[in-house]
Amino acid sequence: MGDNSIKGSLKESFREADLQTVCCICPHMPAFINSRDFCQHLQNCHCVKNGRSFICQYGKSGVCASLPAEGVCSQDYIEHVIKHHFVQKEGYPSDGLSSMKLDNEHHNLQKGERLSIMVDDYDKWTVHNSSQNLPAVLNDPRRSKRELDFFIKTWGDSFVEQGPIPSSPYIPEITRKHFDTYLRRINKRYLQHLKQTTRSSISSTEEARSDLKLLPAARWQDKRLPDIDTVPKIFLQSDFSLHSPETFKTVLPWACVQSDHITVEDFNTCSSSKLLQEKLGHYLDIVEVQIARQISLKSKAFFHAMTSHDALMDQLTHTIRAVEDLRNKIKKIDEALVKGALQVIHLQKKRLRLHVLFNKAKVMATVHQTQPTIQLLLSTSDFVGAIDLIYTTQKVLIEELAGIHCFRHLGSQLAEMEKVIDKMMQTEFTHCVSSELHRPLTDQIMVLDIERLVAVVFGMLRIRRHDFVEVYKKEACTAIKAVVKQTKIEVVAKEDFENKENTASGLADQLKTLDILRWMATLDSIFTNLIKLIHRIQAMHGILQDAITLAAKNSTTLSSDLAIDPEATNLTVPVSSDLEVTISESEYNKLTTSLKDLLCSVCDNAHEQCAKFITARAEDGSLEKLSTEEFGTLARSIENFSKECEYVCGRRSTSLRLALQTQANRFVTKFHEERKTKLSLILDNEPWKQADVPVEFQDLVDHVLQSGMLTLPKRESNSINTPRNPRDHLIVGDETFKVVGTVLILLKMIVEYCQCAEDNPMVSPDLLTRLLDLLKNFNSRTCQLVLGAGAIQLTGLKTITTRNLALASRCLQLVAYFIPMVKNHFTHLLPSKQQFMSKHFDQILKDYTNHTQEIVHKLITIIDHMFELQLSKWEVKAPVPSSCFRAISKQLNKLHEAVSDLLPPDQLQDIFYEANLKFKVALQGHLNRLHIRNDGGPQQGIVTQELTFYVENLKNLDVLRDINHSIEDLWATT
Repeated sequence: MGDNSIKGSLKESFREADLQTVCCICPHMPAFINSRDFCQHLQNCHCVKNGRSFICQYGKSGVCASLPAEGVCSQDYIEHVIKHHFVQKEGYPSDGLSSMKLDNEHHNLQKGERLSIMVDDYDKWTVHNSSQNLPAVLNDPRRSKRELDFFIKTWGDSFVEQGPIPSSPYIPEITRKHFDTYLRRINKRYLQHLKQTTRSSISSTEEARSDLKLLPAARWQDKRLPDIDTVPKIFLQSDFSLHSPETFKTVLPWACVQSDHITVEDFNTCSSSKLLQEKLGHYLDIVEVQIARQISLKSKAFFHAMTSHDALMDQLTHTIRAVEDLRNKIKKIDEALVKGALQVIHLQKKRLRLHVLFNKAKVMATVHQTQPTIQLLLSTSDFVGAIDLIYTTQKVLIEELAGIHCFRHLGSQLAEMEKVIDKMMQTEFTHCVSSELHRPLTDQIMVLDIERLVAVVFGMLRIRRHDFVEVYKKEACTAIKAVVKQTKIEVVAKEDFENKENTASGLADQLKTLDILRWMATLDSIFTNLIKLIHRIQAMHGILQDAITLAAKNSTTLSSDLAIDPEATNLTVPVSSDLEVTISESEYNKLTTSLKDLLCSVCDNAHEQCAKFITARAEDGSLEKLSTEEFGTLARSIENFSKECEYVCGRRSTSLRLALQTQANRFVTKFHEERKTKLSLILDNEPWKQADVPVEFQDLVDHVLQSGMLTLPKRESNSINTPRNPRDHLIVGDETFKVVGTVLILLKMIVEYCQCAEDNPMVSPDLLTRLLDLLKNFNSRTCQLVLGAGAIQLTGLKTITTRNLALASRCLQLVAYFIPMVKNHFTHLLPSKQQFMSKHFDQILKDYTNHTQEIVHKLITIIDHMFELQLSKWEVKAPVPSSCFRAISKQLNKLHEAVSDLLPPDQLQDIFYEANLKFKVALQGHLNRLHIRNDGGPQQGIVTQELTFYVENLKNLDVLRDINHSIEDLWATT
């Protein structure tokens, strides 16, 4: 039938049906107006989609009996809904769900209208109408059954051959006529090609064509056979059994199981059961057809096997008789020859088993004596022997006595005994170490109970317990704290005995009441006691190291004595030659590293305790008030202790050095600030007048020049009792310096800086920086006060005279004289990495030299200004010498009188030489102004007389050489 016939039948059924518009499962839903809404509701609320299959659940318990459990496609689902859930034929039995009474209140449409809506909705074309359905294919009158065998095809769009899809009006339909012209043109070439082929190729072509003719027939035969793949896999499984509930439920769903009495409501269920029965029958037919096909294919082999069956039976009978004869012969041989020999073998094996049993009984007796033997070994401190016995017994229990009931608890008992021995060795080791470290300190560093200590160490090495190094480290650090505290207590107790008026309560407060000398003595006592304790720790460290070395080298290859380095401890530890304590190379390296770190940690801890002692004292700032000698003594004491610890551990500790460095920085800061402040105050009050030089400053300079070292001289008792008068000048080698009092104090400060650096080399870089700052400050303040005239406001000077300038210059020269010596002094004290800092003295020396030149230049400028002032009023006329030249000579005499006793002769000559040059330049300028020439006239004569007076005055001063020659040059340039 075609689509028109199906639609017609559906319309006819609609006319005879009653339309359902109320959902019986969802009573709260209102009535549906048309079929599309009701169908959409069933699809949304009472349908499950599995892939492209729709499973209807509109029924009791969510199961629809009229639809297969595996589901159908969307088009079939719509037809199922139309057929079973809202179309009811008249007179047909009702199932309760597919037919419901219409409620007149909710359905006011006429029956004809509802039917027309339903038919119109159904007649609408959907995408599912684009393919053919199974009934249309099976009932196609245009094809015979032989032309299409649908049993070998897969259901889908390609189930039947599709006709050509009509093209659009813009694309013409292509037929064979479009290719006629091409075929006629190519036909001749194709015939020529066929003629050129060989007969063999023709014959092969004919065979191929014959094969191609036979191929469709073979394929047709294959297509006629049913496909075994259509049978579900569950029927083909090897464990298929209907006794399994899951298998039974899968093959026969519960809805398909029928009762004895079928009611009207179960009619659809019956039809579903019939469908299932037909399906199973179809599967059975497929299997039978496949079996028959396989039998047909193997029929030849089957008949061959049947014909060979009789011959096979005859051979089998003959074989049975031969086997019976062979067994009888074997029985006779067994009785005559085998049984006796087997009896001998059996007895031999029994003897061996009894021997093994006897040996095992002996082992059991030995194992039974394990615990008493362990107790005996522990009583003699033979921990290694006890542990080895435990390990050996455990090995025997596992390998030889496994499963013996009487020893079932011995393994756990031995494990507990091993734990007890472990705790015993830890306690014993702690006791040995503690008693050795906490006994009274003496100069003798010998370890007392060496054998006991080594026995414990070997036992701990035997059980691979290597944490004894950490235990020893903790005990050593505890001993260091105890020694430091005990030393403090002893000092405080002695102080309280001598000074009963001390009211301080705590130990720290009582230590703070000590004066600096007793505090430093306490620190020295702490250092001494700590060094003794560290040497004792080093001795025990050597014993532990030698024990580890012996264990690493395997004692069976060594002598019976463990010899420790005599230079380190002077000890010898006896060890049993049959001791078997071995450790691996990695364990040996790890333990050796731990022991080396132990010494470093102990020394670091000792340094930390001493650093705390120093820091506690420095809280009140008392260490900053130390003198240079006292601080140097403290630094040397700390340095000696650090070197001793460095010799022991091979590494320099930093905590004590950092504490000393901190205090040194504070000391240097206070040391520098005091002197800088003092120098600043002295400079502010300096009148810049010549001061007397006390004897101590002359002694200081003499000591520096004689010893070549910038250090303070030691005072002698005779010099103190013998009074000496001060001088008006300072003698430095072959030169004398008349200076102000400030520069003498500065000179002593410089020596104090150098002395402090000599006593404390570690702070020499910092002291160098502070000394450079002090020298710069003196240079800059001197420039401000003298050249800048700042002393006029601070000290009340009326003016800065030439004598003030000469004194300032001489002070700068005195400081500059000692700067190279200061540089050499610090160069020897600075570390190699900080040698570059000494180059800053070159810049300081350059600054002082430049400052001195500026002062000289200032003097020349003053003289030049005087020349210009006097010559500007000069007139070339009688009387001679004129008042101007008299004033110039007078000023030069005053200058000479002011600076001649201050400046050295060479420098004085340089000043007057420069002044003479300035005079000649000024005089030449004024001669040009007055138009006086070297013409021998009366004016030249007057000028010559004036110059003669000037030269005679300079000769009287004795400050210039060849003064006549220098004056004669004046007329050569006019």
